Amino acid sequence: MRELILLRHAHAEPTLPDQADIDRPLSPQGLAEAEAAGRWLAENGLVPDCVLCSPARRARETLEAVLTAIGYVEQRLEDAIYEATAGTLAGLADAHRETGRLMMVGHNPGFERLAALMHSGQSGDYRGMPTAGIAVLALPDQAAIEPGVARLSAFWWP
Repeated sequence: MRELILLRHAHAEPTLPDQADIDRPLSPQGLAEAEAAGRWLAENGLVPDCVLCSPARRARETLEAVLTAIGYVEQRLEDAIYEATAGTLAGLADAHRETGRLMMVGHNPGFERLAALMHSGQSGDYRGMPTAGIAVLALPDQAAIEPGVARLSAFWWP
């Protein structure tokens, strides 16, 4: 079995006038959420082998706080995660089939729809994923990312 960990970015500040959405930082609440997410991952032995992170500032800051708790892991910014659909996210995860435990840090609605699609087979069957929420999906080694292929093994939120 391998695992896909979906970590939604923590709570961000509202967009300021003349500020691009991609540049929104974490709020103080968001920083606390991200730190708690990192502790939960560490306490549950869910340290990823590789992390793909949205280039959005709030996602990068979430990952930085998580890494404080879990330590350094291989990571890279992935432009396609920002504003991604469940299909785009599935393609990214599928391209990393060889990774035993892949974590992606990004956004809704793409993350909650991907989790629902992989678990129940329908992307419209999602129930929400709060800021800094974590969905851990277990799937067979080398299995393609497709509807219904995964089991939701854990779901956490601050």
